[in-house]
Amino acid sequence: MRLSAKKIYYAIKTQIYYRLFFKKIGMLSIIIKPLKVVNRKNILIGGKIVINDFSWLQAEKKGSILILDNTRIGHFSHIIAYKEVIIGKNVLIADKVFITDCSHSYHKIDMPILNQELKLLKPVKISEGSWIGENVSIIGASIGKNSIVGANSVVTKDIPDYSVAAGNPAVIIKTYDMEKKEWIKVY
Repeated sequence: MRLSAKKIYYAIKTQIYYRLFFKKIGMLSIIIKPLKVVNRKNILIGGKIVINDFSWLQAEKKGSILILDNTRIGHFSHIIAYKEVIIGKNVLIADKVFITDCSHSYHKIDMPILNQELKLLKPVKISEGSWIGENVSIIGASIGKNSIVGANSVVTKDIPDYSVAAGNPAVIIKTYDMEKKEWIKVY
């Protein structure tokens, strides 16, 4: 893989400078011009990770973000962990993806939502080999191994292994049949 001058600069900055502030950053990982990083000591980044420009990583005080080896995260992605967000090995995440395990409370009608507490929905796990399309929101749900989430989808329920999901809310539209060795449409 040939790196541009920009990627070489950020590879060096990641390994020398960013490494001082994160819980862990693995070898050959690159964080390019992050927009915002909150509670870096609660964020563990494996090896050969690329996190592209203007991404936002936020682990709340008791939360953690774990990104495993050889994963690619697109531009303007936003990941928030109130408790736990795990992104498995070899995951491809497109641009403008939002991943969270929490939501804002809104029960106090005399208080702006901005000032209300966050509440845990469910820890999020994106399993190895998955592909998350552009503009996807994953909110308190997990994605199975080698699964695909189509562009512009909103995932609020778990997606099983070897599935293709799309829509708002996302529904499973294909699954892989291990006996037939082919993708089968689901209606």
